[in-house]
Amino acid sequence: MAASGGHMSNMELLQQAALLKWLSSQSEEDRGLLAALTRFRVARDLFGRLTGQDQVDAYRRECIVSVAEFVRERPRASQADINAHVEKCVVLFAARVKAAEAAPLF
Repeated sequence: MAASGGHMSNMELLQQAALLKWLSSQSEEDRGLLAALTRFRVARDLFGRLTGQDQVDAYRRECIVSVAEFVRERPRASQADINAHVEKCVVLFAARVKAAEAAPLF
């Protein structure tokens, strides 16, 4: 999955660099590095999916973006309006996390 802006994440970039190094050398040492990075990436992604942390992180990003867009689109909004929107976003975030915790893994 590409990071924001269409660029590779740090892990993807490291994995691609290791792949390029191995493709140019075909050495066992470079193959081992590529295999280790790939194992780490798969384990990290699997852990995120199994624990639901990926989904929680997505909900958190959506909450932050919603608040930022609200403030950007309403530069003259009162502090009370901003606070009300932030509260609404946080309540939605909490409800989504709670629902995700209750959902079965598979």
